[in-house]
Amino acid sequence: MVQYFRCDEGLISEATKETCAIVLYIKPKEDEIRELTTQYGIDEHNINSALDQDELGRLEIEDNHVVVIIKRPKNYCTDDELLFKVTSMGCFLFQDKLVIVMPEDIQVLWTKQAKRVKSLRDALLRVIYGTISHFLSHLKIISLLSDSLEDKIDTSVENRYLQNMFALEKSLVYYYNGIHSNSVLFEKLKNNAAKIGFSEDNLDVLDDIIIENSQCFKQAEIYTNIISGIMSTHASIVGNNLNITIHRLTLITTIFMPLTFLAGIGGMSEWTMMTEAMGWPLAYSLLLVGMVLIGCGTYFFLKWLSSPKSSRRNKNLKKWGRKSH
Repeated sequence: MVQYFRCDEGLISEATKETCAIVLYIKPKEDEIRELTTQYGIDEHNINSALDQDELGRLEIEDNHVVVIIKRPKNYCTDDELLFKVTSMGCFLFQDKLVIVMPEDIQVLWTKQAKRVKSLRDALLRVIYGTISHFLSHLKIISLLSDSLEDKIDTSVENRYLQNMFALEKSLVYYYNGIHSNSVLFEKLKNNAAKIGFSEDNLDVLDDIIIENSQCFKQAEIYTNIISGIMSTHASIVGNNLNITIHRLTLITTIFMPLTFLAGIGGMSEWTMMTEAMGWPLAYSLLLVGMVLIGCGTYFFLKWLSSPKSSRRNKNLKKWGRKSH
């Protein structure tokens, strides 16, 4: 799909192919890619780089145009399951035209910054500025989602929320790398400002872009560290809870071991025969009381063994044994 725009008194408005100054290619087809290579002389490798989500941000200065490959957030859909991805976008700046190639439909020209466009270079910087705003808005959403998931993880035993948190952690890695790639690109733009033809006003905007991107990068770094810490903490909590559960189950099993042993020596028929003169109601009542007493005794004995006082006493005995030897 191809869209045409023009700069009219500081505003960007729709135009025709003959009167346009900005051309927007969205998911270009083969014939549109052929048009980009033949009509504008854009290298096909650079076009593929603009459509490749794994491509790093970069700057190339050709004979008749400037190539800017920038990273930006990919449109989120529910099928992504809280996984926010990063894609690429290519801006090709000519003397009288700005060609933008994108792998998906993203609003890059209808922002507040795009309402004060005076030249094509100004339009390029406004498009770049919009990518930073897009990153920041997604980072805020990721922060809100992580807070919500943290509360759900504390009250749920399902793995679904942990998997969602892992997806957010993976998303932040993508964003972190994408924003860092853009920061390198922006420094190259500033170093080659004279070759690109940036004015003083353009350089002021570029400085603002570098500052905003630096803040965005730090924010992504903070969120990454926070979620990594949350995941590590919850992993420790889960492991500790598992140890507590195993300890309790072991305690229950140990309590029933002597009861099972005593019951297995004779059995109901032998006990009935041994206490025939006593009568089975009294005999089995005594058996039940005896089992309860043995179970309680075993429980308190095991509890005493695991108490801090017992642990200190065992340590003292070990020290005394070493000294005696």
